[in-house]
Amino acid sequence: MSRLLLLVLLLAASPSRAGTVASECWAACRRHVADPSLRARTCGACVTGGRVDSWVASLGTGGAEAQRALESALTDGSWRVRWAAVRAGARSRGLTERRALADWIMDTPPDADLGACLTAVRAAADTGRSTADFLREAGARGPSAAARVWAKREAVRQSLSLEMFSQEPAVRLPALLHLATFQGRSATRVVLDAVASRPVAGDAVMAELLSAVAERQRASVGRLLLTEAKPPDEAVINRLFAVYSRELDALRPELASGDVQRRRTAVASLRRYGPLARRELEGALGDEDARIRELAARGLAESAGKPLRDMALQGVKDAETAEAARPWLGAMAHEKGCFAFLRDVAEGRNARTPEIQGEAVALLGDCAEGPPPTRRLAPFLASTVAPVRAGAVRALGALPRNGDAMALAAKALEDGAPEVVVAALDVLSAYRQPSRGDEAAGLLASEHPVVRAAAARALEFVGRAAHVRVLAERLRGDPVADVRVAAARSLSALGGPHAVAALSEAAAHDADTHVKHVSEDGLRRLGFGR
Repeated sequence: MSRLLLLVLLLAASPSRAGTVASECWAACRRHVADPSLRARTCGACVTGGRVDSWVASLGTGGAEAQRALESALTDGSWRVRWAAVRAGARSRGLTERRALADWIMDTPPDADLGACLTAVRAAADTGRSTADFLREAGARGPSAAARVWAKREAVRQSLSLEMFSQEPAVRLPALLHLATFQGRSATRVVLDAVASRPVAGDAVMAELLSAVAERQRASVGRLLLTEAKPPDEAVINRLFAVYSRELDALRPELASGDVQRRRTAVASLRRYGPLARRELEGALGDEDARIRELAARGLAESAGKPLRDMALQGVKDAETAEAARPWLGAMAHEKGCFAFLRDVAEGRNARTPEIQGEAVALLGDCAEGPPPTRRLAPFLASTVAPVRAGAVRALGALPRNGDAMALAAKALEDGAPEVVVAALDVLSAYRQPSRGDEAAGLLASEHPVVRAAAARALEFVGRAAHVRVLAERLRGDPVADVRVAAARSLSALGGPHAVAALSEAAAHDADTHVKHVSEDGLRRLGFGR
């Protein structure tokens, strides 16, 4: 198979960017290598090399034709091809790469040395160094070469600024980073200067470029702009804010989606905006999904430029309810130092209410630090504060299934506090323990509506046919709608003629529309109704 055909087949099967690089490599090789036999030996490297300059390296050990190809490559439009030609030429002459670079700059007439100067700028910046520093190791001609490059700084700036607005996205970020390194300025400052010098039509490109910088630095565009902003930048920053505001407007419908995965994706996207998305991130703290709440908490910490622990501590101290503290506690449950943080809150430090203490205890089950789980929860299971005991029971449900945890949850069914019993019922139903069905059924007679509702919910998972009768009684006669809803759902799961009769009666006559709806849905699941 010919090398050309192999390249065509490779490009046809490759992702678009890889295919573009290979085709650019092939075109560059053919542009500079005139000898057919040298092409056949050289250009094939484009198939496997993965770089636009993959073909250049082998020329350094070649004869006259190869040397002519290297000289031609020094005029290529790609700095990577030019730099590869310098390096290959250095090997053939027994010089260091930087010495060869300095020689090239100094041996080129001043009115034609922009390509050489740009190559030096970009090769140096690619290593994170200034051109002067990079050329310091080039020998006696290094300082003079660096001075020549600096004399061309305006032409260099114009060339790299033009690439920042390239139609090829992959070209923009390297140009920005190289220009920032060359000028000794932040990438954000370079973007602001570029926006100021260009019409509004280019703002979206610069906003996207700054987003790429933020992602690279694990920061947000809002934080980058706030850190860099100076009073004269107000008009430029407002132009960028306008772009980001339009992007946030497009995200808001996703934040309200009924699909939890779409909401997660949207909230994760908000973090790139930082302080600009503060209102949206604060709203996401109240989402029903724990992962979304954690993403929002982390996003707010990043937007404030503070460690998550500091933000979480302040969030918990300020919280007046368990719901307000939950996002911060949940975020810290997966963070280094989670055990000490949650234990302090659970023991009453930094918590305004017992319910917040209980929320912290509940999340100890998610923390991977500290003593073995059942041992770390033991003091809280024996607490005199009911919400703390309830939290400890809830934490049992987050542990891997084991006999000790199930025994502790079963013992909690005998607790006198309704919230503890509810937590125990929820854990045992999550464990799918049918042996606890009779205990759950017995609790349907509790004086506490929350316990009756939890018992009815649990029977959906631990109930048997023998429990249908007591569930039907609850559906027909319990004064609390939440209990009747839970009973209807469990009857729908257990089925049987008595369940169908009770559901039919509730669907026709219950005074609560939610109970009616759940009962009708249950009948459909059992094969009755439309």
